[in-house]
Amino acid sequence: MPSTSDLVLAPLVRKLEHWHPLDEAERRALLSLPHSTRDLAANQVVIWDGDRPQHTCLLISGFAIRHKLAGNGGRQIMSIHMKGDLVDLQNSLLGSADHNVQMITAGTLALIPVQAIREIAFKYPAIGMAMWYETLVEASIFREWILNIGRRDAFTAVAHLLCEFALRLEVAELGESVNYELPFTQEQLADAASLTSVHVNRTLMRLEEEGHIRRSKRTIQIDDWQKLAKVADFEPRYLHLHRADMPPGIPTTLADREQPTG
Repeated sequence: MPSTSDLVLAPLVRKLEHWHPLDEAERRALLSLPHSTRDLAANQVVIWDGDRPQHTCLLISGFAIRHKLAGNGGRQIMSIHMKGDLVDLQNSLLGSADHNVQMITAGTLALIPVQAIREIAFKYPAIGMAMWYETLVEASIFREWILNIGRRDAFTAVAHLLCEFALRLEVAELGESVNYELPFTQEQLADAASLTSVHVNRTLMRLEEEGHIRRSKRTIQIDDWQKLAKVADFEPRYLHLHRADMPPGIPTTLADREQPTG
């Protein structure tokens, strides 16, 4: 059998093993799932609210968002997804989509039939547990984003999102926690933080002026994680990352933020 890294569904195995140990038979079953691939352009819609998807979408490359549209046309971005994410796993059981999924960059999806996802989850309890964990962590991130929108001011909310992206990109091997390319435009970042793009621009400028970040086009450089995490009210427990996956110097508790790490 080809090495895991050479296979289309390898990002799925890697992501699920992050949540729960899998043995060789379970890995082989995942890699053998029926699937087709689809290349999408930036801004192309993957799923519309109200659709009855026949496939679960694994993101092979690129970035996607979940969002909903208000009656007045306003868009609220609920989450961002990256390589290895099953962006609509819940639809495998719910049957119909209650939100939109859209690419924000060009990328590639692997389309896995919904029935195949259901069968493998019940046939292999460890895989089912890993998928369950995946949905629970998504819910945890949703809660944090609600707190961002509802109770944090713009400065704190934008700083918090920058911290989250830094960690998630590093764990997904798509960047470094101290230096990464922001996948969002300022307009998209505004829709994630429930702000205007003008307000986001001013907030990013303030973060830069106060020395919390440095920017070059979309590249974000973080020189002092402790300092940024403190102004961002950021504690990454809600991401449920393993301690071994955490980059050095990342605060995990309020106490960590109050004093330098050794």
